[in-house]
Amino acid sequence: MSEHIEYEARTVRPYAVTGGRVRSARSDLPLEALVEVMPGAVTSAGLPPEKRAILQHAAHTYISVAELSALLHLPLGVVRILVSDLSDQQYVRVHTSQPVEVNTGESPALSLSVLESVLNGISAL
Repeated sequence: MSEHIEYEARTVRPYAVTGGRVRSARSDLPLEALVEVMPGAVTSAGLPPEKRAILQHAAHTYISVAELSALLHLPLGVVRILVSDLSDQQYVRVHTSQPVEVNTGESPALSLSVLESVLNGISAL
């Protein structure tokens, strides 16, 4: 009987942790994305235990989304949602190797000219 209850708790808990959400605005967060805690975020009262645990693990060093998943014993999808929430609330900053997409309406040729200018400036140093 206790096996059934333990299994049920494991399957329900992730659903409860995310408030029933299975995706977030940034659910495509890469496994290797590094999480950095913003100053003052560690003393954030009122957060659920899982979010506080993320802040505690990332308080002294950068930590990847995959590492957080392993340390918290939570599925990767759940950790991605929690990290995205914390990022939206400005408790953490997420660093990825993926380029940030900025929709400025500029043409690709203009972007290339900016990059060439930067490269020329670096070469001049």
